[in-house]
Amino acid sequence: MDGAARLHYQGQELKLPMVEPTVGDWGIDISRLRADLGLITVDRGFGNTSQNPSSVSFVNGEQGTLSYRGYPIEELAGRVGFLEVAWLLLYGDLPSSSQLDRFEEEIRDFCDVAAYMETFLDAFPEASNPMTTLAAGVLSMVGRHPGASQTSKPEMWERATLILLAELPMLAALINRRCLGLAPIKIRTDLPYTARFYHTALAESESSPAPDPQRLAVLDMLELLHSDHGQNCSSSAVQLVGSGRASIFASIAAGINALSGPLHGGANQRVLGMLQEIQEEGGDVAQALDRAKDRSDPFRLMGFGHRVYRNYDPRARIIKEAAAEVLAGLGTEDPLLQLAQELESAALADEYFEKRMLYPNVDFYSGFLYRALGFPTEMFTVLFAIGRLPGWLSHWREMASDPKSRIFRPRQVYVGQTERRLEDRP
Repeated sequence: MDGAARLHYQGQELKLPMVEPTVGDWGIDISRLRADLGLITVDRGFGNTSQNPSSVSFVNGEQGTLSYRGYPIEELAGRVGFLEVAWLLLYGDLPSSSQLDRFEEEIRDFCDVAAYMETFLDAFPEASNPMTTLAAGVLSMVGRHPGASQTSKPEMWERATLILLAELPMLAALINRRCLGLAPIKIRTDLPYTARFYHTALAESESSPAPDPQRLAVLDMLELLHSDHGQNCSSSAVQLVGSGRASIFASIAAGINALSGPLHGGANQRVLGMLQEIQEEGGDVAQALDRAKDRSDPFRLMGFGHRVYRNYDPRARIIKEAAAEVLAGLGTEDPLLQLAQELESAALADEYFEKRMLYPNVDFYSGFLYRALGFPTEMFTVLFAIGRLPGWLSHWREMASDPKSRIFRPRQVYVGQTERRLEDRP
C-alpha cells in the first residue's frame, strides 16, 4: 500500500491519504475532496465517518469487545474502581496509589456544595425531568466557576475536570432525593467517592451509616461499564459544542441532553416498561416476539440491538452474569428478571433476531441492578450520565489539545427549491 486510496471522477484522480489505526478500521482522509474535485460525502448518521482519531476507547462491533486505553473491560470490571478508570481515561494509564489518593482528595475539595445546589433545585420546577435538571445544573456551574470556563487555558481544564467529577454526582444525588420525596442532607465529605454519592442520594439522614460495601461494589461496576463507548451520540455532542470553544460545562451539558433521548441513554428505562407491559399481558414471551416482528405493531423489543455491535454487547454480558448473583446477595427479588432471561433466550433462538444480529445491549439488564440499589426508574439515565462523565471529559480534552482540531461544520447536499422571485409567486 502506498499510503493513499484513489478516487477517479470525470477524468480526474485524487489521492486520499490513509489514516492507520493501531487496531480496527483504517480511515480515508477526505479533507481535500471538495477543494480538489468539488465533491462532498453523504453519510447519514455518520456511520462511516470518523471526525478525528482517538485513543480513549475502542469498540469492536463485529467481535463484541470494548477496551479503555487498551484494557478490555473484562480486565477492569470488579478489579479496579470507577475513579481509577476515570483517571485511566483522562490520563492514559491506571493511577498509582498516591495518584489515586491525591485525585480523590482534589475532587473532595469541591464536594461541599449542598447549600448552593439546594437553592438551585428550589428554583427549578419539581416536575422537571431529572436529566433536564442535571443539564441545567451543570450549565449553572459556569457562573460559580468562571475561571474554570476558560477553554484557552489548559490548567483550567484540570480544575473544571475536578469540579465536574465532584459536583455533578452531588447534584444528581440531590435530584434523586427530590424524586423520592426525601429532604436534602449535608454531604458526607468524609466518605469515598462512590459511597459519598450513594449516601447523599439515598440515606435517611446525614448520620445514617455508610452504605453497604456490596451495594457500593455493584454501583461502582455499573458506572465503570458506562464510562466510555467511542464516538457515540453524546460524546460527539460534547465535542461538537466544544469545537466552537464553548466552555467545558456547556459541552458536558450538551452531552447530558444528547444522552437523555430514548435512543441513547433513555433506553434502560424503557426496558423495564416493556417487561412490565409483557407481564401485565400474561407474560407470553412468544407473543411478545411475534409483536416485535410485526412492523404494523407499535410494540418494540427494547434493550436488543446496537448501532455498532453485531455481537453480544460485552457490558451486557458482565451485567447479566452479575444480576442474579447480586440480587440474591442483596436479598432482593425482581419478578421481571426471570421474564427478561426467558425473553433473551427465546430471542437468541429465533431466526428473525439471529439474522439481524439483535443481541441484548447494556440497557437490557442494567435497570434491574439500579432498581435493586434503590434508585427510581426516572433516575436511571442520570446514573448513566455519572458513569459516562469521565469519557465525555476525556474526549473534550483530547479534542481541545489537538492542534489539528477544527470547529465542526458539516457540509450539506441541498435538495430544496432553486432560486425564486417574489414576482413569480401565485
